[in-house]
Amino acid sequence: FPGQLSGGEQQRVALCRALLLEPPLVLADEPTGNLDPAAGEAVFALLAALVERHGTTALVVTHNRELARRCARILVLEAGLLRSGNI
Repeated sequence: FPGQLSGGEQQRVALCRALLLEPPLVLADEPTGNLDPAAGEAVFALLAALVERHGTTALVVTHNRELARRCARILVLEAGLLRSGNI
């Protein structure tokens, strides 16, 4: 049952459900936010692998700078302004 799964397992199931029909765009709001580092890494690796394999675009919102640095493009929302660049 879903309630018996760990947070990381729940996130992986949610990601699999989201990608099952190979959508052209996946919106992920803090996909690793409430996970321990190992589970967060597994979820991000799964997302990255599936995006690469299926050509899906993923828009990931995160406060995790290390995770953001691994993305192809970074946009930063700061003081109400959206800017492109490094973090």
